[in-house]
Amino acid sequence: MSRALTLILLGALLICLLPVAGVLVSTAIAELAGCRLDEAGGYPCVVLGHDLGGPLSTLFVSGWFALLTLPFAGLIVMVLGALWLVRRIRRRQSGSVR
Repeated sequence: MSRALTLILLGALLICLLPVAGVLVSTAIAELAGCRLDEAGGYPCVVLGHDLGGPLSTLFVSGWFALLTLPFAGLIVMVLGALWLVRRIRRRQSGSVR
């Protein structure tokens, strides 16, 4: 059960970090394409013949969602640390330390 719980928590951690990844990806694409990207609105950004200004702006502004998800990510990291510590103590008590 603890392995399944660990996988679930790692998946939740990944989901919590997605808004930050969205900001990083949108910023990188806009910078490579030489486009303006800020929270004031969408600007034309043509990449390979397609205007990605709107989607890049949406992805960039969705980074504000990180204000809600990052505290949960911190909580998940603490729970994962506690699980690791409990497993370590149990292994040490049973004599099979890795």
